[in-house]
Amino acid sequence: MPAMLAAQFTGLPLSQSPAPQPSFRVGLRSSPAVRARSLAPRAAASTAAVSAIPEAAATPQVSDRTVVRIGLPSKGRMAEQTLSLLKSCQLSVRQLNPRQYTADIPLIPNLEVWFQRPKDIVRKLQSGDLDLGIVGFDIVSEYGKGNEDLVVVHDALEFGHCRLSLAVPREGIFENINTLEDLLNMPEWTEERPLRVVTGFGYLGDKFLREKGFKHVRFLSADGALESYPPMGMADAIVDLVSSGTTLRENNLKEIEGGIVVESQATLVASRKSLHKRKGVLEITHELLERLEAHLRATAELMVTANMRGNSAEEVAERVLSQTSLCGLQGPTVSPVYCRRDGKVDVEYYAINVVVPQKLLYKSIQQLRSVGGSGVLVTKLTYIFDEETPRWRNLLSELGL
Repeated sequence: MPAMLAAQFTGLPLSQSPAPQPSFRVGLRSSPAVRARSLAPRAAASTAAVSAIPEAAATPQVSDRTVVRIGLPSKGRMAEQTLSLLKSCQLSVRQLNPRQYTADIPLIPNLEVWFQRPKDIVRKLQSGDLDLGIVGFDIVSEYGKGNEDLVVVHDALEFGHCRLSLAVPREGIFENINTLEDLLNMPEWTEERPLRVVTGFGYLGDKFLREKGFKHVRFLSADGALESYPPMGMADAIVDLVSSGTTLRENNLKEIEGGIVVESQATLVASRKSLHKRKGVLEITHELLERLEAHLRATAELMVTANMRGNSAEEVAERVLSQTSLCGLQGPTVSPVYCRRDGKVDVEYYAINVVVPQKLLYKSIQQLRSVGGSGVLVTKLTYIFDEETPRWRNLLSELGL
């Protein structure tokens, strides 16, 4: 069934949902005594079945399993980028059967991979069926609903960038509506005729508009093709994920100033209970975080090596440090280059190693040349490990450890 036909109005408290219409059903009615007799055996059987289930099985405990589970997106671009990032960190995911939902990461023996829909990753983190997950921050916010058991371990994995944003038509009564305040102050919105907003993010949309002072709003729930609702007259605005904005423009819609609900990208999320109680979760989280942090930092930097004539290492270092782009992580490494001259070992050149930001590469090479650098080599980096990643310290503080 198309998404627009499957849509239904949700009973969010910003407006009153229409009263349900009475429905009629024709059939034979048994007497109360007959109904009681027919229900009694089933009720007794149900009670017996419930009482037979052990209490621990009815409510899964964190200690019930020993293997650590991580949820990864199962389909689409997000899934591809997640696997690519893990592979770049030497954490390749091994899936023996592409039809299976489980896999493993050979370098982390006690870690079990489960491929899931993003929203199910968040739900299963909350239920205790997963311990870790990689998912967009928009999904964490929508389906986590502020649950304090969800801990964002790494908030910027540098892929899956998008924003959840409110958009309205470019024409008609919205032609001069360019800000969220303009939309709020429109006289058209009343209790009888509320602002109709279609979205797949009912929790975030409702929370956002409430906080911005909107009183007369009705939400329409839908999962796809949201841009078609305003042109069809089914909604006044949409709250949807936006990347480049091309789809909005092609459907004659526009974002408005102040209408961004949340900025999103891929994140590493964990269950607080698992971090505290399940053996191995904290240690595996530490390794994942270290690898991710070191790799993501390295992708933005390059190692530049050059030779430079000089009388001493200190004199060469002085020249290099006079250039603003050549300071490196803590400073340049300067080491002698030995050569044989007239039968003797001599030092005429010094090798300079310095880490520079990718975006400043050409400027750095120019500055090296200006102080006598030559034979410049540029090398990509895989990892840059700090003494201790700041996010790990933040996590321990969050957990009270």
